[in-house]
Amino acid sequence: MAEDIDWEWVRELAARVEAGEALVLTPDVRGLLLRSAHQVAIAESDAQVAVHDEATATALLREVRARIREGSLRLGLTEMRARDLARAGDTAGARKLLEDLLAVEVVPLYLEEAKLALAELD
Repeated sequence: MAEDIDWEWVRELAARVEAGEALVLTPDVRGLLLRSAHQVAIAESDAQVAVHDEATATALLREVRARIREGSLRLGLTEMRARDLARAGDTAGARKLLEDLLAVEVVPLYLEEAKLALAELD
């Protein structure tokens, strides 16, 4: 991906909100939410609407965080299993795992990583 990924700020902000801190919609927070929403394949129109209200912006933050976390876990686990299968000589099984991941993943960064892992099997 060409744009900078600043998901650490998303994680930090989400942790603070989960700890009970109110989300304050400063221009920086709105910008972070809009960039991050784009980076995890949330429709621009949905993100634009969400950042105008604290409740919907909080829901957007939670969805962005969930996509980052779930996609990362899914990718990591799949890559590990695919490597194990490939090392054991089951390239077809490894390929199937990665193809299944590609069928469900929505986060562009994770899609790119899965495609690279699949290409490495060739």
